[in-house]
Amino acid sequence: MAMTMEPLPPAERTLPAMLARGAAQHGDQPLVRFGAEAWSHRELPGRAAARGAALRAAGVGRGDRVALLCANRAELLETFVACGWIGAVAVPINTASMGPQIEYVLRDSGARLLVVDEAFVGRLATTGLGDSALDRIWIVGQATAGAKAATGVPCAAFPPLPSLAAVAEEPAVLPSDPLAILYTSGTTGPAKGVLCSHAQFHWWGVHSAAVLGVVAGDVLCTTLPLFHINALNTFAQASLAGASVVFEPRFSASAFWPTMQERRATVVYLLGAMVPILLAQPVSDAERGHRVRVGLGPGVPASAVAAFRERTGVPLIEGYGSTETNFVIASAPDRSRPGCMGWLRPGFEARVVDASDIELPAGEAGELLLRADEPFAFSSGYFGKPEATVAAWRNLWFHTGDRVVREADGAFRFVDRIKDAIRRRGENISSYEVEQVLQSHPAVAAVAVYPVRSELAEDEVMAALVARPGETLDPAELARFCATRLPYFAIPRFVDVVAELPRTENGKVQKYKLRERGVTATAWDRSGAGP
Repeated sequence: MAMTMEPLPPAERTLPAMLARGAAQHGDQPLVRFGAEAWSHRELPGRAAARGAALRAAGVGRGDRVALLCANRAELLETFVACGWIGAVAVPINTASMGPQIEYVLRDSGARLLVVDEAFVGRLATTGLGDSALDRIWIVGQATAGAKAATGVPCAAFPPLPSLAAVAEEPAVLPSDPLAILYTSGTTGPAKGVLCSHAQFHWWGVHSAAVLGVVAGDVLCTTLPLFHINALNTFAQASLAGASVVFEPRFSASAFWPTMQERRATVVYLLGAMVPILLAQPVSDAERGHRVRVGLGPGVPASAVAAFRERTGVPLIEGYGSTETNFVIASAPDRSRPGCMGWLRPGFEARVVDASDIELPAGEAGELLLRADEPFAFSSGYFGKPEATVAAWRNLWFHTGDRVVREADGAFRFVDRIKDAIRRRGENISSYEVEQVLQSHPAVAAVAVYPVRSELAEDEVMAALVARPGETLDPAELARFCATRLPYFAIPRFVDVVAELPRTENGKVQKYKLRERGVTATAWDRSGAGP
């Protein structure tokens, strides 16, 4: 987009400086809203300082980690910004995590304090914490004595989150200081904690607000969880632009548009799977009776992008970014191309390379490598994992693990995750491209394509599909549908019609679970029958 946002001066690229600037420039304009609770730009620095003082009184110091296991509620964000205020490090935990995953994050991060939502206290009963660094747990809400006793955690007590304390002294954090450790989902091994600096958080806000054209007075509304960079970044956009952000508890397809209408949202945030789910809902007046002018929709099937705009009037911005990087590639409402992620943004470099990191010419698929011009605009590495950090940043480029094509005009097209690539009959198959075709079928609500092993010790293509409400999926008809749209070798051999796909809390399909499940007893096999 032509619109750009000026970054803060280098020394001020910290969360406290962002809050102070917002307070000075936007004063009593609303900044954050959770249900009935709302804070202005002027109020939030004081709340961050006061919550930071409570953390310091509990012994949390500079560099100490504070784990957060909370739903989208005000206390989570307040504690997050308080950590940034005093130089501590926030460690949000995926709210879908159970005992073993919670234990892993707490041990790996070395968190000294856990702030836990009362709804999740019971999960601590199966979380072994005896020899962890954790020495204090605060409950958000009214936890019961029974829940406290059930955990067996060797803490003196499980008090509620303390009241705001006397204001802490002025912050003295650096742009390079870590602000958060965000854990990525592990597919080939344990999850890795991505070290996100204050400066990276600042740049996430700058680039995302510029791509979406966020300005003062905008109302950003997200149903995505605050343990993820997407929702945290929405807060950064609002703070820098003088906008406000409304955090909803969860995504509801039936309530989405009425909620956006009620919140008077102007910018919305969607993940790829959410758009087909919304399009599967009955048409309603609320889909047009809103103020939304743009949405962020990375990974949305190309066919769904056009259908969504036609039905709701909302253009979706495609793009690319990861927890380790930033918003590096983006399209725009007036510059987009079906099936493409967009073009490289100023401030970043990109290469498409082969297995030896040799750059490939335009039109050839290879791994996407990235780096930033500005210091600390990307992650500082993986917490406590120097070998993994060196491997990911080898040859001074971040290796994304994504296979893409750079087209002649510089546009980038996503092909597949490298580890999801399918090799069949000597041909490389993009599961993403097969998914795009199947997703365009009018009866398909959601789809995942993945490799399963064949009798020939190579891959076969398998698809798990969810039907739209009121529709019936015929695997043989789907194969015929694919026959005119895909190379013969890419047509799925196995088709399984399921009630739902396994997903993370962020809505991403957990393909590793489907791969582990393999060919199910309910799967249709077109072998020998032809499409």
